[in-house]
Amino acid sequence: MSPEFSRTLSLLRQEKGVSQRKAASALGISQALLSHYENGIREPGLAFVGRACDYYGVSADFLLGRTLSRDGTTIIEPEELYDISSEKDNSLKGSVLAMLSKKLLVNSVALLFDLLGKSGSRGAIRAASDYLSTALYQVYRQFYQINPANNPDFFSMPPRQFQTGLADADMKCSQAELADALAVHMKEKGPLPEMSHEALTQNYPVLYQSLYQVIHTTGERVNRIYDSRKEK
Repeated sequence: MSPEFSRTLSLLRQEKGVSQRKAASALGISQALLSHYENGIREPGLAFVGRACDYYGVSADFLLGRTLSRDGTTIIEPEELYDISSEKDNSLKGSVLAMLSKKLLVNSVALLFDLLGKSGSRGAIRAASDYLSTALYQVYRQFYQINPANNPDFFSMPPRQFQTGLADADMKCSQAELADALAVHMKEKGPLPEMSHEALTQNYPVLYQSLYQVIHTTGERVNRIYDSRKEK
């Protein structure tokens, strides 16, 4: 059985918002056995995998960690995803500033999505992912197109639409979707994970250092823009 199976099984139940007892009853097994499955202590048979797929509305390939698409469409295999954050002492070939910036952002995003994952809000996770993906798209496109030798047809969005702020509009929409998703979550399921300075320091002793620095330096940079306008 795939090592991703137990984790995915547990996350799907949490996402559905049901207890182990309720899920176990619906799946025709005991709560103790479901706990073993979710913790990787025991491996289920194919009959259980089929019932779990029907119950959670996903494909067997998704449940077994063979695809990232819930309906079974193979977009990309998880093992094919290159995770540069796993490399030790990767200086990105020469730039210490690039290495430090990368570590700050990678660690911060990792903490952010862990918190979003704990919230269980699929809408919030999707909106945050869309927002950050578009920000990355914009930075990369600016970097790419500065060299006139690069093929402009690499991007599906025409240059005119990009230059007039279509990507910015997409980010604004993602922000609105994020706000709506979080509001719905608070109304229907209650408080989000605790995010006080003390809680994050305790729960994420390494990652939170990066996020704290990003928030602090970004806040100072943005405030300088406001202060400069007041001085005029």
